[in-house]
Amino acid sequence: MKRLAARLLEALLTLWLLATLCFVLLRAAPGGPFDSEKAAPPEVQAALAAQYRLDRPLPAQYAAWLADVARGDLGPSFQYPDYTVNQLVAQALPVSALTGGLALLLALALGVPLGLWAALRAGRTADRVLMFLAGLGLAIPKFVAAPLLVLLFAVSLRWLPAGGWGEWRNLVLPVVALALPNLAWCARLTRAALLETLSADWLRAARARGLSETRLLCAHALRPALLPVVAWLSPALINVVTGSAVVEQVFGIPGMGRWFVQGALNRDYTLVLGVVLVVGALIVAINAAVDATRAWLDPRLRDA
Repeated sequence: MKRLAARLLEALLTLWLLATLCFVLLRAAPGGPFDSEKAAPPEVQAALAAQYRLDRPLPAQYAAWLADVARGDLGPSFQYPDYTVNQLVAQALPVSALTGGLALLLALALGVPLGLWAALRAGRTADRVLMFLAGLGLAIPKFVAAPLLVLLFAVSLRWLPAGGWGEWRNLVLPVVALALPNLAWCARLTRAALLETLSADWLRAARARGLSETRLLCAHALRPALLPVVAWLSPALINVVTGSAVVEQVFGIPGMGRWFVQGALNRDYTLVLGVVLVVGALIVAINAAVDATRAWLDPRLRDA
């Protein structure tokens, strides 16, 4: 119970530090949410500032915003006055969760078997070709891969739509663009982990007792070889979250990344802060789930 309370306190402290840093950086950036209203009369500008509490001193703004967040209210959007940040996040979060979740599942579904296959054929031509392709997948950034996929499959071949949202065909290219670097990482990591496990002394002893290679792989080598892959899930999720901003902009997907970019460009303080808080909370929760999974796979980590 004490350990759980300590982790919960650590998570809350992390989110508070993240929110505070983001609040300070947003206010320190030049410009404001209503700079386009300069032609409006002074009384209109004053009314807007009062409505959104921008006429108060910065510490008072921070305290009021933090009190609202503690009640679960992320505040109104400055640039989308018909919506609150809670409503925008509620609309965008399922979109990003679906796209990112499918991308991560695709990376795992292909990366783990390909990594195992390469490890079992280490040093052969197939292994070299696969690792070369994995290196190429890591070298190409998402802001290059996404337009290339659009150019090939949407413009040239016309197999898939170039963007939009609403049907399964709109998901294919964004999911592939998000999955490519994670798939490459997963394949390389699985290959390296399995090769290390297969060369371990305890596995050699099991092989000397006459166990078949299939039983050695499935019953003894696979579980410890997957530990690094499970540990990699946390940075993989962060990679998906950070990459979603680019991918959602390229494909016109109404997700969290797109709202973050639009909010940053429009100096929509509450929208940016709301997205950062929600994404930060998700990352903290995923890290906790990954730690629990690693402890289940490796009992030595349970008391760590």
